Amino acid sequence: MKKSDYEDAIEPMQEELVAMARWARVTGQRIVVIFEGRDTAGKGGAIRAVSEKLNPRQCHVIALGKPTEDEQGQWYFQRYVDYLPTKGEITLFDRSWYNRAGVEKVMGFSTDEQVEQFLDQVPTFEKMLVDDGILLFKYWLGTDQANQEERLRERLEDPLKRWKLSPIDLAARDKYDAYTDAREEMLRRTHTSHAPWTLVDFNDQKQGRLTLVRDLLDRMPDTYCEPAEIDFPELGREPQAETYGVLKPIANYPVD
Repeated sequence: MKKSDYEDAIEPMQEELVAMARWARVTGQRIVVIFEGRDTAGKGGAIRAVSEKLNPRQCHVIALGKPTEDEQGQWYFQRYVDYLPTKGEITLFDRSWYNRAGVEKVMGFSTDEQVEQFLDQVPTFEKMLVDDGILLFKYWLGTDQANQEERLRERLEDPLKRWKLSPIDLAARDKYDAYTDAREEMLRRTHTSHAPWTLVDFNDQKQGRLTLVRDLLDRMPDTYCEPAEIDFPELGREPQAETYGVLKPIANYPVD
């Protein structure tokens, strides 16, 4: 998909996202969106498509690293609870508690008993969130292995993306089928009426972002709230030029 076509399509949706955020602030609604999927599927780009025009003080992106020693001794969901939104806030999870059913299971970071306990508990945990009034959306971003290989190689060869290539990504290359099996078990056990999964094809990442954002907006209730009136009187004097006293700003970078 051409970049210009994508930008033309996403702009009106981002205006709707801003209106949605205003509605959440006015009504006190709490929103949680989970982004899960294959390595390289495009979770980061999808999250940016949702969040880039929103107030970062209201819309929080959560991407947790490896659990600390203290966190490993907690109830599994405990560290995620700390990041749930308060009234009027939006939380976007770049991976989530579903790590336990995916990477932790496939890479052997969790025992079979821990994975089984998680799959038993998560529908109840999510029902508690929904029953408390949180709007919960769960997205799985899928991509074929050929696309995954191409994107991993791009990360290897691009110095600006090299940081994205982790040892876990490399190890996962030989475990594509194992991740498929783990995903299918996860979906079978955690796709519920109160917290369903939505699968999105991200073989074309731009098209995938448009599909995901449109679906998210369509599943919201009526979110229209009239923007607050802002009194913006005339300045009353001539605008002043910026001054710096004894210091000087660096010269602007030359542009051809």
